[in-house]
Amino acid sequence: MIRYLGLRVLQAIAVLWATFTVSFAVLFLLPSDPVSIAVDSASTGTTVDAAAVAELQARYGLDQPVWVQYWNSLSHAVRGDFGYSIATGQSVTEAIGNAVPSTLALASTALILAVVFGAGVAFLATYTRVHWVRNLLFSLPPLGVAVPTFWVGLILLQLFSFRLKAFPAFGDQGVATLVLPAVTLALPTGAVIAQVLAASLQTTWRQPFIEAARAKGASRWQIQTRHALRLSSIPAFTIAGVLVGNLLAGSVVVETVFSRAGVGRLTQTSVMAQDIPVVQGIVVLSSLVYVLVNLAVDLLYPLIDPRIVEGRRSSEQSDTVEQEEEKVHV
Repeated sequence: MIRYLGLRVLQAIAVLWATFTVSFAVLFLLPSDPVSIAVDSASTGTTVDAAAVAELQARYGLDQPVWVQYWNSLSHAVRGDFGYSIATGQSVTEAIGNAVPSTLALASTALILAVVFGAGVAFLATYTRVHWVRNLLFSLPPLGVAVPTFWVGLILLQLFSFRLKAFPAFGDQGVATLVLPAVTLALPTGAVIAQVLAASLQTTWRQPFIEAARAKGASRWQIQTRHALRLSSIPAFTIAGVLVGNLLAGSVVVETVFSRAGVGRLTQTSVMAQDIPVVQGIVVLSSLVYVLVNLAVDLLYPLIDPRIVEGRRSSEQSDTVEQEEEKVHV
């Protein structure tokens, strides 16, 4: 187990390094200059002195060779220092820290709604024996995946904010402003959960142990809740890392549509301004969250199905036996 954790930590470090390197390369290859963009945005119509632009470029190290810029950025990032925003001059850590609470509230609420919606649809679709209800429920997940997130947000705004006046249209102050963005973000994520869980439940219902449970007199409800659901949740649990990535990516669209000041909105404005330090800080933070979630999923597998650990141990033992046999033959 210790060896497995060590390998996972090394893989996580490799993922973070690769993410930082790719983001640096992509931002460096963009044709325009972030300092020039920031100066033009702050310009009031007066001519900007070229010497002042050169001074700003030197302050942020943009006048140095690319390998020097990369090494300086990487060495500071390892210590948690991503520098200062080119557009605003604010510390990157402070800018991201101010944006995280709003996005965290949105993403956590959306994840809870997505799990409830996805698990509920999958459970009812495989449990009911009414064919038209089953067909209707099975048709909902593909529809939820296919519908664009921004379109759902606009429809919810038009219906519940502008017509019914039930929820605020914009902002991030109070619980009421969280409802529509969370529902918008939860729909595609819940649809993915419903698709995976429903397919897994259908497969589990065809397993021999289900017939054995029926033979022992277990009801359909008991089989679904005590036997089928626990084993079928493993594939849905496996895609947790992908779901977190979807929530982080979807927050960019949702926070823009609903004018929420979060990490998604900060990402959008930073990319538009080519604010390299802020973009790299956000990319590394997203990768870190992704890596930690996947590591947590791997550690929680034994609690769901202890056979996974036993299978891993038997695989390691078989590998050891094969190595010993190879030594004997040699």
